[in-house]
Amino acid sequence: MSQLQDKQFTDKGALWPFLKRLFTYALHHKKWFWGFVLAVMVVGLSDAIFPLIWMYFLDNVITPAVSDYQTALAQGVDPNVQYTNLYWYIGYFAMNAIIQIIGVYFFIRCAGLIQEHVMFRLRKQLFAKLQELSFSYYDKSATGWLLSRISSDSERVTELISWGFLDVIWGFTMIFTCLSVMFFYNWQLALIVLIAIPFLVLISVKIRMLILTYSRKARKLNSEVTANYAEHINGVEVNKITAQETRVSTEFKDISDKMRGASFSASFYTAMYLPMVIFIGSVAAALVLFLGGKMAVDVPAGITVGVLAAFFGYATQIFVPILDIARFYAMAQGSLSAGERIFSLIDEQADIVDKAGATPFAEIKGEITFDHLDFSYVKDKPVLSDMNLHIQAGQSIALVGATGEGKTTITNLVGRFYEPTGGALKIDGEDYLDKTIQSLRSQLGVVLQTPHLFSGTLRDNIRYGNQEATDEEMIATLTLVGAAEFGKRLDEEVGDGGDKLSTGEKQLISFARALLTNPRILIMDEATSSIDTLTEARIQKGIEKMIKGRTAIIVAHRLSTIKNCDRILVIKGGKIIEDGPHKELMRQKGHYYGLYTKQLKREVTTQHVEEGILSFDS
Repeated sequence: MSQLQDKQFTDKGALWPFLKRLFTYALHHKKWFWGFVLAVMVVGLSDAIFPLIWMYFLDNVITPAVSDYQTALAQGVDPNVQYTNLYWYIGYFAMNAIIQIIGVYFFIRCAGLIQEHVMFRLRKQLFAKLQELSFSYYDKSATGWLLSRISSDSERVTELISWGFLDVIWGFTMIFTCLSVMFFYNWQLALIVLIAIPFLVLISVKIRMLILTYSRKARKLNSEVTANYAEHINGVEVNKITAQETRVSTEFKDISDKMRGASFSASFYTAMYLPMVIFIGSVAAALVLFLGGKMAVDVPAGITVGVLAAFFGYATQIFVPILDIARFYAMAQGSLSAGERIFSLIDEQADIVDKAGATPFAEIKGEITFDHLDFSYVKDKPVLSDMNLHIQAGQSIALVGATGEGKTTITNLVGRFYEPTGGALKIDGEDYLDKTIQSLRSQLGVVLQTPHLFSGTLRDNIRYGNQEATDEEMIATLTLVGAAEFGKRLDEEVGDGGDKLSTGEKQLISFARALLTNPRILIMDEATSSIDTLTEARIQKGIEKMIKGRTAIIVAHRLSTIKNCDRILVIKGGKIIEDGPHKELMRQKGHYYGLYTKQLKREVTTQHVEEGILSFDS
């Protein structure tokens, strides 16, 4: 599980800084944003105009027609029906509806464009940040924890500033217009509606903090669920081998139960808005109908029938935008935790960056010096202490020792994937902290124990670090590493993660990929430990050619593969306890001698057993 903690907006004003920052992304597209705002306001005004048209229709068409009919009936003559005004008001309704349709079209278009472009911008920033961050960040982060930010979290916050913000603009436009019209025609009835609004605001303020608490908890647990799911799907073989299926299923169930509880609580409080708004809106509408009805039937009448009808429409209609604004609050609270997670990642500072005034390396010769170097992953727990080591340009160095003694740490420091916590590391006599990272790594080749290939062709993967490489250069490099047969398969798809190739084939491709950049320093971190003996033998034939003319640092699991290195360093407890070529260390009969002879005996014994099995089978 992730050891990182999300940045938390814990104060009550947390929503505003989140929204302020989020909307800066929308304002990068001012044309669409203001077009969106204008279109939504037009739709809101159009909605607010419908009751007015209805009011004038009743007062100017229906009421006079009824009066004329009653007069004609009293006089015993046929009423003279005029349809002209009726047609006019039908036209007003149709025109208003057309304006609304046009507004809806434009705000849907603009909202979609804003959401997709802001999502694109956020995801681009997140991915770029993930490429920028140092190894130490990934040491503390689970894959699922990071994936949720670039997928579900980014989608959640972009919905807020497009479709969610739509409700806010429309809602405030409707509320302002409706209240203005109501106060213009009858302030007493308008006051009844206005008094109901603060009750809804108070309810929103009280409940939104509960929604924030549970939605933040739910999103945090969702990251744990995703990370746990990915971890145990990838490790399902280990779970089966160790008979841990029941235990890990129980652990997953416990995390899922917690997430279910938090999500339910957040959903429950969000859902409470609707019945509360309906209840308060119904009470206000009933009061408007009662008092307005009395005014309409009084003699003389305080208001017309059209005004009463319009007020009743406004009294019921005005609470719909309040409900939408309340829904936006709930949506914002649910998105706040997602926004916290996104912006905490975007704001994360890389540990390894170029210092001010750093200059690029020229062509590196390959001389490496550890000058009283200290390093620790965790404070007060040193991995390397006061290490002094000088590697001449063009030398091949092998690092030998038990797991956890500091071999890979040394190679990571040379590649500046981590930096010394004390002392200095110099390349060609210059402290590499004074140089740019890109100029170092562009002249560095690394082959890892577990090869990784990207989806695409063999050609794409081989020239991954050198996009300008020709087919001839790739074929020459493949021949150098003992994989000449791949030269005829350059257009072959490797599959997801290289799953169409064997581990040995993938490692051969990773060797070629590293060498095609013509690195001045080549690092091989147990590069042959996960491949079969036959493939290792093929690679071993080319290693001397690979390291010729460049500095090579080899972390070896099989000691027989590093006998021809210029120097072999035995690392124990973060210190160099033996240093010399193979023959000299064997004559000393020290720690290396013990490791080598023990491994040699084991290999001989295994060979005899295999030969015995073959003989028995025959």
